[in-house]
Amino acid sequence: LSDDVEFFDSLIIAKQVKQIKKIKDNYDICLVMSWAGARIAYLAGINYIMYFTGGDITTPPFVKNPKLSYSNEPSYKLNFIERRFYKKVFNTSRLCVTLMDEYYNSLKKYRKDGIRMDMTPVDTTLFNPNLEPINLPKKKFTFLSAQRIGYEKGFDKIWEALTLCKTDFEVLQVEWFIEKTNEEKQFKENLIKTKPKQVRFIPLIKRNELGRYFIFADAILGQMRVGAQGGIERDAAYCKKPVVSYTDPCQTMTIEGEKVIPPFLPNSNDPRDIAKILDKVVLDEKFRNELAESEYKYIQKLSNPDKVVEEWEKIFEQVIKKYNNINRKSSRTLLCIENFLANQLEKFVYLKKMKQKNIEAWGIEQYEKLFTK
Repeated sequence: LSDDVEFFDSLIIAKQVKQIKKIKDNYDICLVMSWAGARIAYLAGINYIMYFTGGDITTPPFVKNPKLSYSNEPSYKLNFIERRFYKKVFNTSRLCVTLMDEYYNSLKKYRKDGIRMDMTPVDTTLFNPNLEPINLPKKKFTFLSAQRIGYEKGFDKIWEALTLCKTDFEVLQVEWFIEKTNEEKQFKENLIKTKPKQVRFIPLIKRNELGRYFIFADAILGQMRVGAQGGIERDAAYCKKPVVSYTDPCQTMTIEGEKVIPPFLPNSNDPRDIAKILDKVVLDEKFRNELAESEYKYIQKLSNPDKVVEEWEKIFEQVIKKYNNINRKSSRTLLCIENFLANQLEKFVYLKKMKQKNIEAWGIEQYEKLFTK
């Protein structure tokens, strides 16, 4: 990240709100990419745009016990007051932007003015075909899987597919698990017990080195659940590496008004079909190169930074023209009351209730730095 990025030094909401209030007048608009970010922007009394790039809009916290279609456990278990607060946070957003069919269809349920923009930028200084590969030993054909491990990424299907493969290869998988719910934690334990022979866990990779890891690998293993690609797949494709990632042909992407089916393969997430593609990528160099080329051309259209910036400039101009000040016009008295209640709930309920969980997640040393005054 560049030197002018400013980080929060605390995970206490009240401190984050205070920090935003100190710097807000230097800016014209706020862009948030999570419910946590929107919560801070709302309590700080500023104008903000919400940008949904993941499943946050498919299971919003203002819905009672929302579940993902493939999950048995709710993403949130909030009471009526909490849900009402998050609905207000959502409604107060000056504009909501999202991408792809699944997320846009969810957004339309709650906001008629929602904007769909599938074009998502890739940092081409970090991801491009001309990078030097990382210096690591490689004894056989190697797939790199740099995504988080979890059910939502289709790892049950990936694990089964690997047991069906007939070729000899290795998968370097970053040891990074999704563990937000008890269901996900149990899924993790089962995955560890049933890890296929091809998989070797490696430590997390620093983002500024990830492109060199992509160049080092022979191919990239992506997600196999939702039928669409995320940041890992886009970044790897921009490095002109063949990416194996399930594409649902019914989930088209929109590029400059045109509906496009992403060229990533397979077009089915049946483990047998995944295994066939993996074996073909290993064995067939011509197929491998053609796949990488088609994905590279597609991602240049979808994620070209200059074109994406043009689209975002239109959005920013639209919002700033209507709201020409970072400070939101709202009742100061009501906002002060909401901040007071939020501070009291955090101090006397959430910090105590979540203390042990936060210590387990961050470690006692980081907990003392991030959660204590």
